[in-house]
Amino acid sequence: MAKFHPVDLHVGTRIRQRRTLLAMTQSKLGDAVGLTFQQIQKYERGSNRIGSSRLYEFAKLLDVPVSYFFDEMPSNALSGRPMSGRGRKGFGEAGTPFEQEKDPLVKRETLELMRAYHKIRENRVRKRIFEMIKAVGAASHADALGGSKQRRSAKGG
Repeated sequence: MAKFHPVDLHVGTRIRQRRTLLAMTQSKLGDAVGLTFQQIQKYERGSNRIGSSRLYEFAKLLDVPVSYFFDEMPSNALSGRPMSGRGRKGFGEAGTPFEQEKDPLVKRETLELMRAYHKIRENRVRKRIFEMIKAVGAASHADALGGSKQRRSAKGG
């Protein structure tokens, strides 16, 4: 059974986030560094480790400092314990690479929304859209909380 190091998982996630945000395909990134898209996939999944010179190349191509790949590293990654490759989905702390499905920052929808948002050139329009999304989110959250309180009080809780 393969072991995946938590740092490799985190770095791979950060590469995928940045590549997707830039609307770059795995093939395009791979071509730029002389790799196949399959090799890029393995890096992004954390199943292959990335050497320092390769990480430096990725940083240049993705227009970020090398430190970007280590930003927001979860505390469990710092322990350095490899994780089993089998059954990775659904374990780990919320928001870590082990629960990518639950982390809204890793979802394609979020990255596409951010890309579209930053294409809006007019600062005033962009700010109003931002405020609208915050207001809708707050109202939706309040409705959800109110609904759960109503359900509890109906049950006598």
